[in-house]
Amino acid sequence: MSENYKFFQNNKCEYFPCHKVENPKDFNCLFCFCPLYMLKDKCGGNFKYKNDVKDCSDCTIPHSKGGYDHIMSKMKEVIRIGSKKTEE
Repeated sequence: MSENYKFFQNNKCEYFPCHKVENPKDFNCLFCFCPLYMLKDKCGGNFKYKNDVKDCSDCTIPHSKGGYDHIMSKMKEVIRIGSKKTEE
C-alpha cells in the first residue's frame, strides 16, 4: 500500500531546506510548522529554550523519515490541549 500522503517536498521554497540535513532529497516539508510545538517539553524533539522561547532549529523530526508517524502518535494530546472542554 502506498503511503505517499506522508511525504511532501517543496524544493522551490526560498527556505528549502530550513534545517541542515545530510540528504535534502529526503527532506519532508509536510509539517513545515511543527504541530507539536505547543506540547513544550513533551514533543519528543531536539529543542532548547532561548530567552524563554522554544527553539526547534536543531530538530528535524517533522522533516525526517518516520516524522509523520511520530507526529501522528502525539496528535491526541495536541487535540486534548486544543479542545474547549479539557479532561482533568
